[in-house]
Amino acid sequence: MSNQLLSPSQNPYQWPEFQSLTAEDYVVAARQGAALQQEELEAITSNNEPATFDNTLVALEASGQVLRRTLMTYFTVLSAHGTEDLRAIQSEMSSIMTRQQDAIHLNETLFSRLQALNLDSLVGEDARLAEQTLREFEQAGAALGSEAKDKLSKLNELISELSSQFSNLALENQNKHAVHFADAAELEGLGDAAIAAAAKAALDAGYPDGFLLPLVSPSQQPVLSQLARSESRRKVHEASLSRGLKSTLELAAQMASLRAERASVLGFANHAETVLADATAPSTAAVAERLAELTAPAVRNANAEAEILSGLAGGPINAWDWRYYSEKVLQEKFSVDTSALREYFELERVLVQGVFATATRLYGITFTERFDLPGYHPDVRVWEVFDADGSALALYSGDFLARPTKKGGAWMTTLRDGASFLNERPIVTNTLNIAPPADGEPVLLTLDETNTLFHEFGHALHGMFANGKYASLSGTSVPRDFVEFPSQVNEMWALHEDVVGGYAKHYATDEPLDPSVLESLRASELWGQGFATTEYLAASVLDWAWHTIEPGTVIADPEAFEQQVLVEAGFDPQMIAPRYRTGYFQHIFANGYSAGYYSYIWSEVLDADTVQWFAENGGLMRENGNRFREELLSRGNTRDPLESYRLFRGRNAEVEPLLRRRGLVNAE
Repeated sequence: MSNQLLSPSQNPYQWPEFQSLTAEDYVVAARQGAALQQEELEAITSNNEPATFDNTLVALEASGQVLRRTLMTYFTVLSAHGTEDLRAIQSEMSSIMTRQQDAIHLNETLFSRLQALNLDSLVGEDARLAEQTLREFEQAGAALGSEAKDKLSKLNELISELSSQFSNLALENQNKHAVHFADAAELEGLGDAAIAAAAKAALDAGYPDGFLLPLVSPSQQPVLSQLARSESRRKVHEASLSRGLKSTLELAAQMASLRAERASVLGFANHAETVLADATAPSTAAVAERLAELTAPAVRNANAEAEILSGLAGGPINAWDWRYYSEKVLQEKFSVDTSALREYFELERVLVQGVFATATRLYGITFTERFDLPGYHPDVRVWEVFDADGSALALYSGDFLARPTKKGGAWMTTLRDGASFLNERPIVTNTLNIAPPADGEPVLLTLDETNTLFHEFGHALHGMFANGKYASLSGTSVPRDFVEFPSQVNEMWALHEDVVGGYAKHYATDEPLDPSVLESLRASELWGQGFATTEYLAASVLDWAWHTIEPGTVIADPEAFEQQVLVEAGFDPQMIAPRYRTGYFQHIFANGYSAGYYSYIWSEVLDADTVQWFAENGGLMRENGNRFREELLSRGNTRDPLESYRLFRGRNAEVEPLLRRRGLVNAE
């Protein structure tokens, strides 16, 4: 059978023929795709005509279609269904990608042609593409001498290899540290459906009997809020925090040192500076200051919460007790039972009557499921998305259930960017890790998972609404500390009074969620913000510390380094662990967020300010959705994203709405 990656798929939107693809197909297509792009680059650089926008920059933008298609398909599948054969080729696939990026960015002749362009003659998106491309080349080392370029290429290759190793080991560790219980009594507090699912998970993992609780990506495991026995909670908590303490810590330390060395070659003081060269944050000092300003009030709030929990527990609590007693506070003080809420958050309803229906009301878009487009796994579902005028907009796919081959967490990826000059519409995917139910049972979401689904769909909207000429400026191709903004905004609709009534119905009886429960949920919004903000900030500070080390620094004891960083910043990691510890911090060591985890809180300033704008302007209205889409979601990076924000909001974002939301105003 011919390799389906070497030419565009004949499916609608060029949806890949996943079922026919093998690991060998990916490697062969990547190699051939790189070779084909080299020929295209040679045609550009050997052109005897003077450099023009069309014969140089547009030609570069149009090059590498086979390689791009192959890499986007491979890494999408690897993250969500990383079978052994696909993980075995990750190192080579990452290496091909890294070498090809260097072959482009370090091409002296190509860089010279780009520098020769008459930028004054360009306007609009053409000018933006030229500006961004030149900046990208300069930041990647295009202006370096040959010796420095050689060193840079070797560093890039080594970092890529270590990142692949980290990714593979993190998934292995997550599966390996799943917690097995022999006796159902140890799972006291879990519902019957959860216990049945744990029994099935144990059998699927090869245990002859017992119950298996798989781990999710962050440090805090959701099941801790339900397990009634402290010893069971301790067992789960310690398994979660011990992931990677041997296998991945050394890789993380090596990568941090190599990134610092790479920054030095590029002329930066540290890796964080290289990241901020293409960010909305103005400086490393500004990021460090923002994190420090938020840490003290967040920790004070967390300490106040701990006192309340200790009073409820009748004495000091342990780290693994926090979520359990926090749940008790919700029940006793706010009359909120999050376990019971799951029965009102059935996946299909949340998705169709919640997420999709909200998008229809805001933006006029509609969804038709495409059963004729199979995915890389039977769980994958595909919808065609149509604009308000009935025209085709995008393909959206959802892969929602956890499995051993899927990395932890939740994310959006782009299988194909929107680019009008290539007449292409986007394909976007959302991937979550919702625990599969026992056979025959419905898929019920926690409140956190419901918020996550709305969040990730916010990313999907950003990708689907791409309306630019060039893929490089399309959709989510914006600075890392801006990209989380649209997704965070979309979370506002999860419990919005005009939305939640449409989907929050009991899975068995269709009984709507009682309005008093919604009132209680809103009344409890500030409860737990001390803990949540503290664990997030601890992870952000940890990321920042790893990536502001000076070139030549070697961290001999990564675990001690982590402990020192957190304590000196004002955290108590023994009581509240960072959301991700170094050994399983895939965001920064495998997924492109190095020196970028601060982005969530940075983007949340824009988000909270935007939520306030919607509230002041009528909320869930098509007029509001159209404005947000036109000025922000559809623009991508076709203009400065902060300029897009100012045009949408009429001013710069203000930080006060974020402080109020997080309970950080006058935290004593």
